[in-house]
Amino acid sequence: MSNRHWLLLIALSVIWGASFFLMAIALRDLPPLTIVAARVALGAAFLLVLARALPRNRAGWIAAAGMAVLNNALPFTLIVLAQGHIASGLAAVVNAATPVFAMLLAAGLTQDERLTSRRLAGALTGIAGVALLAGPAALAGGNEVLGILLCLGACLSYGFASVWSRRIRAAGLAPMQAAAGQCLVATLIMAPLALAVDQPWRLAPGAASLAALLMLGLVATGLAYALFFALIAGAGATNAVLVTLLVPVTALLLGTLALDEVLAPRHLAGMAVIGAGLLLIDGRLISAAAARPRSRR
Repeated sequence: MSNRHWLLLIALSVIWGASFFLMAIALRDLPPLTIVAARVALGAAFLLVLARALPRNRAGWIAAAGMAVLNNALPFTLIVLAQGHIASGLAAVVNAATPVFAMLLAAGLTQDERLTSRRLAGALTGIAGVALLAGPAALAGGNEVLGILLCLGACLSYGFASVWSRRIRAAGLAPMQAAAGQCLVATLIMAPLALAVDQPWRLAPGAASLAALLMLGLVATGLAYALFFALIAGAGATNAVLVTLLVPVTALLLGTLALDEVLAPRHLAGMAVIGAGLLLIDGRLISAAAARPRSRR
């Protein structure tokens, strides 16, 4: 990747890492469905101004609708619900397991994604990291385990979204066009739910919660998608996935410094094991290490 691509990657990791912090702030005054509905609505508005285009045929709208459910409405809701039970930093750490789910689902549901021994070892390592995160408390249940399970549900949804995203290319949608379409459909899904369940007109959120919600929608959704698709276009989807390894860093720093969150040693150990699994799945560091002695010869 070029220096520009690395800057995009780091900027995106900071923005998405901060999204967990912003959700924690918004949750102080606002219910989960309202947060998600406002997030996707603001993101859709940002992307519509930027893209100035939406899907124009049935296949395009079907592709966008699937992504709206699997990549926006469902995982966003699960993560916000999870943060009612666990710290924002821990939610980001669990979310780092997303590529493990994506790889396993792609191997099972597609013809061209083979489950090699290295990828299987990476997946098993990532699963071991998740087990380490939950720890002995998983046997007893409790709020923390519920929060981790909700985050894992979001990871699973993102994994299905990675498989469904092939329909975006098949439908001939430009990346920004697809992003605007999926956020618009997600808004149409979440807005009625928020209106019916939360009755947001009765809420009286403070300035901090409203500011967090605005940043969450415009920056952590709208701008973040713009950066993400620019990164995919310039460096490829494989390189773009590296952002998952960096997101917990920002989330943990903000959670610790601004929210006084404290993570147990097993949480940090679990993140390290998940990271090792992702590096195994990616394979580039292993290939580079194996090729180095040959180049010296």
